[in-house]
Amino acid sequence: MSLTRRDFARKSAITGAGVALAGSVGALATAPNALAATETEGAEAESALGGHHHHHGVGYGPLIADPDGILALPAGFTYEIITYSGRTKLESGEFTPSNHDGTATFDGPRGATLLVNNHELKGPRANWKYPVPLTEGLVYDPAASGGCTVVEVRRGHVAEWVGIAGTSQNCAGGRTPWDTWLTCEETEDKAGKNGMTKDHGYVFEVDPEDRRANRDPKPLKALGRYAHEAVVVDPKRGHLYLTEDADTPNGLLYRWTPPEGFRHGRGKLRTLADDAGVLQAFKCFDSGGKFVDDLSRATRIGTVYGVDWVDVPDRDAKTVSVRKQFTDGQVTRARKLEGMWWGDAGVYIVSSFARQESPVQHDGQVWFYDPKRRTLTLKVLLGVNTDPSQDGAFDGPDNITVSPYGGLVIAEDGEGVQHLFGATESGRTYPIARNELNIGTEEEPEFSEFTGVTFSPDGRTLFANIQTPGIMLAITGPWKRQKCD
Repeated sequence: MSLTRRDFARKSAITGAGVALAGSVGALATAPNALAATETEGAEAESALGGHHHHHGVGYGPLIADPDGILALPAGFTYEIITYSGRTKLESGEFTPSNHDGTATFDGPRGATLLVNNHELKGPRANWKYPVPLTEGLVYDPAASGGCTVVEVRRGHVAEWVGIAGTSQNCAGGRTPWDTWLTCEETEDKAGKNGMTKDHGYVFEVDPEDRRANRDPKPLKALGRYAHEAVVVDPKRGHLYLTEDADTPNGLLYRWTPPEGFRHGRGKLRTLADDAGVLQAFKCFDSGGKFVDDLSRATRIGTVYGVDWVDVPDRDAKTVSVRKQFTDGQVTRARKLEGMWWGDAGVYIVSSFARQESPVQHDGQVWFYDPKRRTLTLKVLLGVNTDPSQDGAFDGPDNITVSPYGGLVIAEDGEGVQHLFGATESGRTYPIARNELNIGTEEEPEFSEFTGVTFSPDGRTLFANIQTPGIMLAITGPWKRQKCD
């Protein structure tokens, strides 16, 4: 049943229009460049100019430069390199593929931690020095360079093997409640384009424990063909939510509803017909019932939108890209819809930035979708960072995870300095790590984005990747519960 504009307006009037309707989930306003709940669109530029705010009792203290030039961390924290493209090797003898992206962790055998790691490699294999090896039986399209590897970490021992190969631009993806990984292709290339021999832009399932389950990869066409970024599963209702990282026009948030009687489980998605279930795109409206064309319109922390869902006409995009099948007024759009994570009985959703292609500019949003209330609440809003080369401000959120110590941990994919940073439920932010691996020059330094931020199953280790050249890191230290006020 859809939530009508009238229903939402009535509920807003009872609760207080535009005031947090998301229950116990706290608003995550970021510092130093957040837009406060009392600020308006016109105040956006001013809000981006503040310096870094140090919050006593929040976080782990200042970051200490790394003599090895890899990762700056707070005092008491250390890191280990788990995989390094072009240096570490797979069980089969090939080098670890490059361009690490989305990652999830799983309990492995005999106390091991298993990780599935996306490799965001697009186009022909000849374009990349270290593509994902074409392991027999695990290849979708032999022309494609991307895929996933599975990494096993146990008491200082690391092993790595291919989970899927022959896919393209594997980006954020998502973990399932039945302990598999859904890897997402962030492309719309069809057979014959960029050297591909098959259509791309699909989601594939990878089992970290059962290598046999990964043989003969099958695209999950029921989830649509578009520039997929991330996916999460509602463990109670069975819905899948999916982000699209695209522009001209801006991308969409999707919801897939399984067919009646379907029960999720390992490999079950592969059994579905290509048109199984219902794929829909979101449509938002404010407390007054007014349609919201783009999420960048929200300029106040705590903004709440009601959400309806609109059926996708042609999910396989045979002639027209899915996002282009809707006219203005039919759906809500957002630039750079990126990482997602299930937590607090809902979905955290990232819009990394908005520029001239959007109604209002910003340097990052994090939203929370409450499936029970069918509301979308703005939790994090970053004003435009006027000087990304300076350390302190955060911009360009991308991959995201809910922390076992409270709040969120966010990977930066912005300009200039790149961080892992935390955000508490009460709105305080703090640095966790800084990328110090300069892949540019001394005169013009360049630092790759962080990706794949995720905690180990026991919460003791934070894993994260430096995408270029492709390094998986394990961070340990005196983790603590972060204060909320």
